[in-house]
Amino acid sequence: MDTILVGYDDTESAQRALSRALIFARAFNAKLVVGSVVPLMVSVGRGMGAVDPVSNEEEHQRQLDSARALIAADTATPTVSVEYVTAVGDPVDTLVELADRHDAQLIVVGTREPSLVARFFGQSVSAGVARHAHRDVLVVHGGNGG
Repeated sequence: MDTILVGYDDTESAQRALSRALIFARAFNAKLVVGSVVPLMVSVGRGMGAVDPVSNEEEHQRQLDSARALIAADTATPTVSVEYVTAVGDPVDTLVELADRHDAQLIVVGTREPSLVARFFGQSVSAGVARHAHRDVLVVHGGNGG
């Protein structure tokens, strides 16, 4: 395993996913790619939608800065080569594309209990990535339970 992609949004489940991805990166001496996706709003026209004003590029850069701080605070050895990437698009499709672009052998994503609306519309990023990726996906559950 040469490269591991972790989807990161600074939630508790994403922090747990980052922690697990670091463990795997050390075990396999793999490069870690930390990706944060700025989602697009749904468009009614033919073009791409606008960037979500609540979840903009600056917010995702801050999230990657948080990931950078978590990795810097982690004192385990060996150290891991890390690349930080911000992308724009549908989170599921974009994480799968990032994995393809970086030839990641493993995608690590966090998950949390979805809201009723998210369950109704099937808006689980972790489930979508697991369905659409043509590579291994590790889904790390957030909250209690280790």
